[in-house]
Amino acid sequence: MLSLSPLHLSPPKLSSLPRTFSLQPFSLSCPTPPSSLRRLRRRLEIRAIDAAQLYDYESKLAADFQSSTKLKIAIVGFGNFGQFLARTFVQQGHTVLAHSRSDHSRIAETLGVSFFSDADDLCEEHPEVILLCTSIISTENVLKSLPLPRLRRSTLIVDVLSVKEFPKNLLLNLLPNDFDLICTHPMFGPESARNGWNGLFFVYDKVRIGAEESRVLRCESFLGIFEKEGCEMVEMSCAEHDRFAAESQFITHTVGRVLEGLKLESTPINTKGYETLLNLVENTAADSFDLYYGLFVYNKNSLVMLERLDLAFEALKNLLFGRLHDVVRKQLFGGQERLQISREEYKHSSNGAALPSSSEATRSQNVVVAIDNKLQIFKRFDNGSKLKIAIIGFGNFGQFLAKTMVGQGHTVLAYSRSDYSDVAQRLGVSYFSDADDLCEEHPEVILLCTSILSTEKVLRSLPLQRLKRSTLFVDVLSVKEFPRNLFLQNLPQDFDILCTHPMFGPESGRNGWNSLTFVYDKVRIGSEESRISRCEIFLEIFAREGCQMVEMTCAEHDKHAAGSQFITHTMGRILEKLGLESTPINTKGYETLLRLVENTAGDSFALYYGLFMYNVNAMEQLERLDLAFESLKKQLFGRLHGVLRKQLFENADESQVFLNRNLGLRCYVLELRIGLLDDSRENPLRLMEPFPCCDSCREKNLW
Repeated sequence: MLSLSPLHLSPPKLSSLPRTFSLQPFSLSCPTPPSSLRRLRRRLEIRAIDAAQLYDYESKLAADFQSSTKLKIAIVGFGNFGQFLARTFVQQGHTVLAHSRSDHSRIAETLGVSFFSDADDLCEEHPEVILLCTSIISTENVLKSLPLPRLRRSTLIVDVLSVKEFPKNLLLNLLPNDFDLICTHPMFGPESARNGWNGLFFVYDKVRIGAEESRVLRCESFLGIFEKEGCEMVEMSCAEHDRFAAESQFITHTVGRVLEGLKLESTPINTKGYETLLNLVENTAADSFDLYYGLFVYNKNSLVMLERLDLAFEALKNLLFGRLHDVVRKQLFGGQERLQISREEYKHSSNGAALPSSSEATRSQNVVVAIDNKLQIFKRFDNGSKLKIAIIGFGNFGQFLAKTMVGQGHTVLAYSRSDYSDVAQRLGVSYFSDADDLCEEHPEVILLCTSILSTEKVLRSLPLQRLKRSTLFVDVLSVKEFPRNLFLQNLPQDFDILCTHPMFGPESGRNGWNSLTFVYDKVRIGSEESRISRCEIFLEIFAREGCQMVEMTCAEHDKHAAGSQFITHTMGRILEKLGLESTPINTKGYETLLRLVENTAGDSFALYYGLFMYNVNAMEQLERLDLAFESLKKQLFGRLHGVLRKQLFENADESQVFLNRNLGLRCYVLELRIGLLDDSRENPLRLMEPFPCCDSCREKNLW
């Protein structure tokens, strides 16, 4: 017989209620209700039917799902990178075990990780995932040392190496077919990801995953760890990864290590490009040489990139020296006048200059004076003081400067070989096609905006006799000693000379000149107040726009510029010859190199050649760069040489091997099992210093 539960009682009849009962709301002030009503209230307890109960089915499902997505992950190799990953794994609720040759038990305890000093003990815990966080060089030995039979047969093995084909082949060759395999590359580390993993690349290749739903779910749960942190997930084959990595990662590290060999230092006149190179050196120097060596040895594409980089450097040197050769031949045999300042004269000069300047006697030895005296300039000179400035060479840079000068109210005249009269009219500039007409206007300042190569020719062509005898001559070249000596030797003593270098241009200064560096040297300024005032008013043009004003001798400028500007342009042009392209897995360092190429490629080769030809320090910097690159190659091939010799001779006494001609060792050493490269027939040893395997090899000149 059906009976109703207390929750489904029928409402009582009103006649059964006491007459004193009222339907008004019950309040605390009411008298104590009758016992019959109290019994009724107990039976009519109100409960929310939709409220989540203790064992609500949906909550149980969610809890079961959460539990199923949590993994037991064993990290093999609990160094910096293993600890770095473990923090996030633990935070997401995964169970993390660790094993390493070194004792990291204390660190593991602080992270909430169970540390095992014995690999057997670790494997007997049956982790679902084995994460290999070893170095590239030790991966094979570590993998071979693991007691695989103690693991479950379907365990998921994952690596995080910076190369991918090598571990893929290693895992396929050494592991039973039952194991699942994922090859991954988190393209970040403790330093680059210190603010989180959001937006950073995580590359992976599902090399072998079983068809069972549980194994597929396990794989997705592991990848979900990185996706949950905001990583940019990129699924890519191991072969594709290594091809892209050789172009981006290996080249980036190579450039960083070459520049590290130069011992680059910050200068008072750093360019933006040079700042990027300094940052690149700082980032790559933090990584061990073993990591870099692994990128070279275990990625078959790296050797090709190294050769291309070598060829690009040689091609650039040939371009520079080829043009220099032509200039020298012209000077020797073409009946031309010899160079005004030879490189030998530079070397034997005490300060790199042919003639002393009157202002140098009062300067300190340090000479680098960062000027923050804009307010002082404004107080000394009325803002209404305007100049008549003649720009010689009205190309892009001349027009770029003219816009600001006209905007400040100065009168600007212009002369150039090409006809820029239309552009000049739009800018409010008076254009002259005849230099005599320009000079007869008696400009107070002659501003040379010519290229380095044409400066001497243009200066000699000017009708100086038509100018006022105290005219101020200013240059804006990227080198300073050359124009300084040119002015001193070709201009009459009455002319004032100011050598400047605005370290920006139409591109870098398109949003204004604020905080951009302007270097100057008052080479020769007359003592009359009017001439001093004219020089200061000209400098005020740049100070007023917010430039960082730096007074520095021409000699010191060229020393710094060779170490920064010339090196920056050289690296940019070398990389340009490689034809670098953006990849789907660009690193931050590689993005830096791509921007460097873009910025330097916009400048003409004539500008770059001028930086080399007319800066006495540039040759020394080029030689240092060459030596640094050669030293890096010797490091790479020297270590590879040692590994190959060990493979060839194992532990035998090498002197005995050399004496034994009957060994008949062949030169095709890559046919031996060296465990480093794939089956490629390419021979990386041809770039190394030779060692004689046998008389037969020596006779055939195979090395």
